[in-house]
Amino acid sequence: MEKALRVYAQVLRLVRRLPKDSRPYYAKYARENFVNYRDVDASDSKALDELFHRAYNHSLWVLNKYSVDETAAQKLKETCFGR
Repeated sequence: MEKALRVYAQVLRLVRRLPKDSRPYYAKYARENFVNYRDVDASDSKALDELFHRAYNHSLWVLNKYSVDETAAQKLKETCFGR
C-alpha cells in the first residue's frame, strides 16, 4: 500500500508538469484509476507490478503527448521498478 501511495504521489507530481488546462483532467484520471484498483490484493505482487508498470507507461505516454521530457519520470520509474 505504501508503494502505491508513492507511485500516486509521483504521478501527481508529473501532472504538474503538464499544461495548466490539462492538469485537472489528468489529476482526476489518475485518482480514479488508483481508486478503481484499491481492492487489488496487496499480497499479489504480480498484479501490483503489472499496475505499476501500466502507471509508468501511461505516464510516459502523457508526457510525450505534451512534449514533456521523459526524464521527468525517472523517479516514478525508480519507485515502480525499484531501480
